[in-house]
Amino acid sequence: MYDAPSAKSKPLFIVLAGTPVELVVSLEGWSKVRDSRGDLTWIEKKHLSEKRNVIVRQDRAQIRAAAEDKAALVFEAERDVVLELLEAVPGGWIKVKHRDGQTGFLKASQVWGL
Repeated sequence: MYDAPSAKSKPLFIVLAGTPVELVVSLEGWSKVRDSRGDLTWIEKKHLSEKRNVIVRQDRAQIRAAAEDKAALVFEAERDVVLELLEAVPGGWIKVKHRDGQTGFLKASQVWGL
């Protein structure tokens, strides 16, 4: 991540592949993005992916077998865990996949990156 849209600009930090960001503006070869903390930085477009990910923003998110509060608990994810977004579900839920392969549903309010 850079402070300006140029490889010659000041590098700020490195993010892991798959970390969700919000696209703010796009220029030739570069994109200005916002991270989950609200920081604005520049990244080369070639490092962005079409795959959508979200990041857990609560201390512990409960991922359930169905999109309902009383459904069986599949697993829990701690703050800052990145999950692949599979689909949005009516009623404020999303279906996600953990990098270990487990899938389930959690409330959209528990994550950032939608």
